[in-house]
Amino acid sequence: MNRRWLILIVGLFAMIAGCAYQYGLPYLIPALRADRGLSLRDAATLISCPVAGLLIALALWGIAADRWGERIILSIGLTIAGLALLAATTVASTPALGACFFVAGAGGASIHAASGRLILGWFAAHERGLAMGVRQTGQPLGVGLAALTLPPLAAHAGLHGGLYLLAGCCLAAALLVGVLVRDPERPEAGDDEHRGRSPYRTPVLWRIHAASALLVVPQFAVSAFALVYLVDARGWDAATAGRVLAVAQVGGAVARLVVGHWSDRVGSRVRPMRTLAVAIGVIVLVLAVGALSGSAAATAALLAAAVLTVTTNGLAFTAVAEYAGRSWAGRALGIQNTGQNLLAAATPPVLGTLVSGTAYGTAFATAVAFPLVAALLVPGRLGTGRPVAAPEAGLDRS
Repeated sequence: MNRRWLILIVGLFAMIAGCAYQYGLPYLIPALRADRGLSLRDAATLISCPVAGLLIALALWGIAADRWGERIILSIGLTIAGLALLAATTVASTPALGACFFVAGAGGASIHAASGRLILGWFAAHERGLAMGVRQTGQPLGVGLAALTLPPLAAHAGLHGGLYLLAGCCLAAALLVGVLVRDPERPEAGDDEHRGRSPYRTPVLWRIHAASALLVVPQFAVSAFALVYLVDARGWDAATAGRVLAVAQVGGAVARLVVGHWSDRVGSRVRPMRTLAVAIGVIVLVLAVGALSGSAAATAALLAAAVLTVTTNGLAFTAVAEYAGRSWAGRALGIQNTGQNLLAAATPPVLGTLVSGTAYGTAFATAVAFPLVAALLVPGRLGTGRPVAAPEAGLDRS
């Protein structure tokens, strides 16, 4: 197998392992409520702790990756995450459990800041959208893994059963990265188009960062409350709901591949991103109306939203990495993820306060405006003056 594809596969597994606990903990909400006697609001706050940990570490991991390379950063970060999740099985108090989740999130932040730079270094521009799409499928596949495994594990082995699985995945990924991943060659002095100058001299990256952060709100409104909505409002059992949502996450992974290939074909990351942002606003509106009215159509809208809301991440990551250039990609991706995860951490607890009984439609309705504003913020084009390792890289022909 060509080395770059092997590295991409290992990077994908690292993303799956990290995202399974960073974004898959909502599937342990029923176990947390049963085992710990937590309210929905308290459980939603607890499952946000890994994302909060990401916030303090993303930019630091990005700086470290720019300086020391991706392989060592990924290995160290995933090891920290795995050990923290193992520690979570030994603590009794809720604050201590939240602290373990926080440390695990901080360690796993490395996968977001570093693995994108591997793709930038190993893949040419005309295939980078698809490659980044493959890498970004790690998020829905990780959440899908959590949806498929955590509810039945928690039912039979309690909260600890799920945590052991998540810790094992992180430690296995750390080992594979250390053995199989190789950093791409560093650009020679003067080769990088920025030559040390900040790509933040123009508002382009800030607009992409802002739009991406806003698009996180509907994504996490759906992922955080999908399982409990189906259980509380629609009367499903948790295991069945988890299996159905796992299928939806696989659909989201496939959708990311399709969207990445679409962006390669049209020569633009931002044009598809803007179109998808509008589509996300529409489907979340349908979900909110259906949930508020008690319509069974809300279930179909929920599953469609679970697929659609994850499709823009790969486009934004590719656009940021290409525009920033290889000498700034780690830092730019760190900033990108910091903004996204700031809203990701805030979304479950804030929207959780709006849920009264089984009235989840209020939470979904609150998320409708965010993707529509994001569509307005997405730049019309990225410009043509930023090649990255190939003459056509970074071009935007929209």
